[in-house]
Amino acid sequence: MTDTVLKMQGIAKSFGGTHALKGINFELKAGEIHALLGENGAGKSTLIKVLGGIHKPDKGEIHIEGKLADISSVQSARDYGIGIIHQEIVLVPELSVAENIFLGREPVTKWGFKDKKKIINQAKQMVEQLGLDIDVSTHVGELTVAQQQLVEIVKAISFNVKILVMDEPTSSLSDEEVNHLFVTMEKLRKQNVGIIYISHRLEELFKMSDRITVIRDGSYVGTTKTSKIDAEGLVAMMVGRELGSFYPRTYSVQEDEVLRVENLSRDKVVKNVSFRVRKGEILGFSGLVGAGRSELMETIFGAYRNTDGKVTLNGELVNFKNCIQAIEKGIAMVPEDRKRQGLVLENSVGFNITLANLGNLMQNGLIVSEKKRNELIKKYIKDLNIKTASADIAVSSLSGGNQQKVVIAKWLATKPKLLILDEPTRGVDVGARAEIYAIINQLAKEGLAIIMVSSDLPEIINMCDSICVMRNGELVAQLDKSDMTQENIMRYATGG
Repeated sequence: MTDTVLKMQGIAKSFGGTHALKGINFELKAGEIHALLGENGAGKSTLIKVLGGIHKPDKGEIHIEGKLADISSVQSARDYGIGIIHQEIVLVPELSVAENIFLGREPVTKWGFKDKKKIINQAKQMVEQLGLDIDVSTHVGELTVAQQQLVEIVKAISFNVKILVMDEPTSSLSDEEVNHLFVTMEKLRKQNVGIIYISHRLEELFKMSDRITVIRDGSYVGTTKTSKIDAEGLVAMMVGRELGSFYPRTYSVQEDEVLRVENLSRDKVVKNVSFRVRKGEILGFSGLVGAGRSELMETIFGAYRNTDGKVTLNGELVNFKNCIQAIEKGIAMVPEDRKRQGLVLENSVGFNITLANLGNLMQNGLIVSEKKRNELIKKYIKDLNIKTASADIAVSSLSGGNQQKVVIAKWLATKPKLLILDEPTRGVDVGARAEIYAIINQLAKEGLAIIMVSSDLPEIINMCDSICVMRNGELVAQLDKSDMTQENIMRYATGG
């Protein structure tokens, strides 16, 4: 870990009047795992796009292995040995795993045709080297999100990279898959590959990284050895202030029952599940990827029909045929994938906030009252502290944390009696997380019944009154406050 493989000096980039990067410095050594940390919107993605040839910097220089590099395209970045695993999966669903790995650089036979046998064999070797259980002939569209993320990693590594960027690579992975990834990273470290690691999970950074560079509002804050700083110090560097209480929980569970689920089943993905939620309660759902948590919530919300069991909402037996019926009865659901299921990205912040509540904004039952609409938008932008230049800009231009707050605002505007939150802080930075936790706590304090599905164990332990643990579609345990430990949750989740 002595040779510098990458040096970025004074990197600046503007988009119109917005200064996304203001003279960023970054250095990576061969065989080093160097974490890049900052809030959503701090400039991490822009810096990585400059390195990957997607954006041309306005100022600054990039040196690869001591030589000035001209990275003018994605291909030139690859030629310099730079591989990037983006947070958004960019595989072709209709092609097989093997075809995706070799897409655009397929080996050919002497007759000039694609050598399918060679493609499959080489892809199989790559997958086996990482210890992954994935059939390379399977279409990518048939894989889970977690498996697709692992295919992305195999594809990036297959280019014989010197510099590998991992942007939130564990956001959709189970603990076992995360461990696979960490083993792979250690193998790459020993091969002198320099790794730039981006993650909002501080525990991962402390476990894997050698150094951490923090950027804030497009500016370079500093670089530190991981062993020389703690979590509080990192957070202070990121947000420029002390956060205070990270999990601000006020316990205020009432006796009034809002939701009762009895022996609910859906095909083979949800099996005989029973639980209840009261006013002011935050009930957590934990389990490994594929345990059936999201499928259970989708069934309660009317996205899918249950095949057995019953759901009672505020004392009334309900059997929703669709989500609209669930919304009309007072259920709201913030989905796991905000970009695909929670937002209309090309539309404005205001459009998204009011999207689920248009019926209540009608004037004379004919047209939407602009006055009511604007008042509602202003209220939730203020109440949830949504950082946006205007309610009229595209929601896609907001940071991940602010996008998530827009989704929450959309559903709060419907005045729900039950709020389902599926992975509410996935891909959200530390500062925005603290704000979202404060929002959730205040909603519970006001008597709203909340279900929180989360793979983040510290989050679910600190925010929930009790936790239901699922495995293979079944509810295998419900833990109260005294039993809510990471060890207990994982023991039930894994069947250990």
